[in-house]
Amino acid sequence: MQFWDHRFCEFADCQRAYVGIHHKIFLTLVVFLILSCHKMRHRRHRMGTRPLAVFAALILFFSAFTVIRDDLFLISKNLDIFSAVYRQVSLNYVSDTDPDALIKTALDAMLTELDPYTEYVPEAAVEDYRLKYVDTKYAGIGAAIFGRNEHIYIAEPYAGFPAHQAGLEAGDELVAINDVTLVGHSTEAVSHLLRGEERSELRLQIRKVGESHPRAITLTRMSIRQPNVSYSAVLEGAVGYIKLDKFLEHSAEELENALSELQYNQSLNGLIIDLRNNGGGILQEAVKVVNLFVPPGQVVVSQRGKNATKVKSYSTLSEPVAAEIPLAVLINGYSASAAEIVAGALQDLDRAVIVGERSFGKGLVQQTFSVPYNSLIKVTVAKYYTPSGRCIQAMEYLHDGNAGRYVRVADSLTRAFSTKNGRVVYDGSGIYPDIAVAVPPYQPITQTLLDRYLIFDYATLFKGRYPHIEDAGRFEITDRQYEEFMRFLSDKDYDYFSQTEEALQQLKTKADEEHMIGQIMPELESLERKILRSKQQELATHQTEIKQALESEIVSRYYYREGRLQFSLRHDEQLLRARSLLSSGRGQYHAILTGEGKYKMIGKPETLLAATETEN
Repeated sequence: MQFWDHRFCEFADCQRAYVGIHHKIFLTLVVFLILSCHKMRHRRHRMGTRPLAVFAALILFFSAFTVIRDDLFLISKNLDIFSAVYRQVSLNYVSDTDPDALIKTALDAMLTELDPYTEYVPEAAVEDYRLKYVDTKYAGIGAAIFGRNEHIYIAEPYAGFPAHQAGLEAGDELVAINDVTLVGHSTEAVSHLLRGEERSELRLQIRKVGESHPRAITLTRMSIRQPNVSYSAVLEGAVGYIKLDKFLEHSAEELENALSELQYNQSLNGLIIDLRNNGGGILQEAVKVVNLFVPPGQVVVSQRGKNATKVKSYSTLSEPVAAEIPLAVLINGYSASAAEIVAGALQDLDRAVIVGERSFGKGLVQQTFSVPYNSLIKVTVAKYYTPSGRCIQAMEYLHDGNAGRYVRVADSLTRAFSTKNGRVVYDGSGIYPDIAVAVPPYQPITQTLLDRYLIFDYATLFKGRYPHIEDAGRFEITDRQYEEFMRFLSDKDYDYFSQTEEALQQLKTKADEEHMIGQIMPELESLERKILRSKQQELATHQTEIKQALESEIVSRYYYREGRLQFSLRHDEQLLRARSLLSSGRGQYHAILTGEGKYKMIGKPETLLAATETEN
């Protein structure tokens, strides 16, 4: 504790010494400039130079030095204050304090004032940070888990890894790991217990579905790496499809390999790259992905920050492997960062048609720096700009004392930019698709069945009753099986509070406040009965949607994640629209990329659109 304070204050003393040294240098330079000015005054008839220029330079230097000196003083001052406050709390607070927790809280609170992406990573969290932002390789059993009512369950085993090989299935409860009982543990804590050294043994207690007593099994951890490319296939119409989940290490290489495999036996009429729900990753990997389709020498992304060393551009360097293949990119509201760099660059260079929904709008670049004691800090160092010059950052973070406050960039502040072919695009609001295809949210009844794991539970029971199902791409449950599902729900709680019920409740509250409740109570009660009857019919009303959600979960029991993805292709409206575009000739495809007619302007902000309509 005292050692920590000593190091902290020593740092502050160094800052003061630093200011003192520079102050002496500054005074020496001032004297030098004054003497130079005096000499120049006696020689000005020969030199034609007035001392005023020297004084101007002196004033500019003084101003710059004052800013540096003031910044260093404020840093030193506030570090002294923080150190003193921390020391007094540690020594005098009525109860024991946890030094690590106090400092982590202080650091988190400080960084919250900036943006959600600038964060401190203590030594204990560095491994999780690496898995999230660098590479997904780890040693474990290969299974996704989730928490439910204080218990931990297997959500999905990964095919071919220890959990799957040992017969673990979705729905199995993890009771204990190496004699550590898991009741009450978080999923993060359990994940740490499951990970360890490669080839090390792990003792588990597992309770299978329908069994009252756990069984003991021993697994050997193995190296596991979730790929960046999770699925690829050739679709109807000879259109290739590649699902790219993240931009971590080797993502461009994986995408190139997947494309090579798709083209091995046939030529493709087009390629769809699916970046939906892709939260980004490594910027350089995004540049490499664009380079697979764009010739060398093209700027893909530029970054600009306060620090001059953070101002740089990234261009394509190599010959592309697929320069001519028609290309479509799928995005949605969860496509962010590096995914938006790829989509934005391919759109600005008129190399691909973007299909789906507006992206998230994260135009900020983070860099990781090492700090003492094996910790890290991830800092937002710049904003990035697509080839047309637009920044797609959709949020402005306010540094006015309102921690965590942010606002969306106003439409009135957005600016227009031009793609390579002259199409008009806009900044400040993510990437807008060339072809917008909205995906409606689930109905409340479907979302409730998912949130309460009732669809998950029935899929687990289904697997026990039916050892085999047909191929994931063709599987459908029968009407009889859907009736079985409804009987399964007969004694389950899946009630929810609909928006209609919420509006009715507000009406009752308002009527009560205005002393009208007695007059309209019969009508309100009649409405409540009608709403209840309507909700009871919703399993039939929304049967198609519920069946699709149920079929997707059931397919994952037999064919795991790849099967779930394969199943989804049949019902994916955004994917079907992109496939139709690429397989139906190149007329519309070229019309979009050359900006014909309605494709001349992409994602015009609503306020500008309204103004244009008023002018017309």
